[in-house]
Amino acid sequence: MSMVLFASVVRVRDGLPLSASTDYEHNKGVQESKKHLKVLSKKLGHLPDRCTLKDVPYNIHFISSLGVGYMMICSENYPNVLAFCFLDELQREFITLYDTMRINTAVRPYSFIEFDNFIQKTKQRFNNPRSLSTKINLADMQTEIKLRPAHQLTVHDLGTANGNLHPRSSPYKGIAPNQRLEPVKLPGIISCLLSLLCAALNLIRGFHAMENLFQDDEEELNTVAVFFIGTAACLYQCYLLACYSGQRDLKSFLMFGLVCLCNLYLHEHRNTWQILFHVAVAAFSTLQTRMRQPQGKAPDYNV
Repeated sequence: MSMVLFASVVRVRDGLPLSASTDYEHNKGVQESKKHLKVLSKKLGHLPDRCTLKDVPYNIHFISSLGVGYMMICSENYPNVLAFCFLDELQREFITLYDTMRINTAVRPYSFIEFDNFIQKTKQRFNNPRSLSTKINLADMQTEIKLRPAHQLTVHDLGTANGNLHPRSSPYKGIAPNQRLEPVKLPGIISCLLSLLCAALNLIRGFHAMENLFQDDEEELNTVAVFFIGTAACLYQCYLLACYSGQRDLKSFLMFGLVCLCNLYLHEHRNTWQILFHVAVAAFSTLQTRMRQPQGKAPDYNV
């Protein structure tokens, strides 16, 4: 029978179980799958944010976001789209009920065991497809899985065989996919193009100012340096808008301040309107960087 058999919520950084379904399943295959799930929970920080493990008695699916992993065991013929909709619903309810500080400071296993009430109700709904037909829209999740399919794991990826742990490091390192930025919008594209224009103007003026360097004019040397610094600041603002980086907001504000200082120093080489243009573009780019935040959780799938 196609159904959800077990679900749990764990902390990503150390695999601490926060909550789980409390039904007692004595099926040997489920118990073996739980062993693999326990090993997997210790490695979530090194794995992609959406994975499936199928070469075990029952399928294991999980998603992770904001330092919390949501895991499930289900029968082999349970549809993937329903599995990830189930996990997405657990995720949205859990982050609504519990704040990050409380999750990070939890020291005891199953500190949020009361969440099992929601897990049980959700399991009952997803184990009865007829009751879901009018309450869930699978189109968005199907599209999401098609565009970004779950990573397929094997027991060898986890360093396990026959339920035993082997000293093999995981090949998955680096920034997890949950650090992806929200899609860039038209104002963001415009701000990036304007920043590139400002960078080009600074670069051209900098090369022109280099013509006087042969006269050993120290003031001209400083001017050239400031033009090139302004170019670098504009280009870095484009990078912060386009790519994820730690402390993006702070870096963007620093680049805005650097652009302002550069234009203040170059007041003798630019008129008021030119200075206002460069400062306004830098401010616009900083605003767009602030508005384009990382995707904190999976999109709303109308579950």
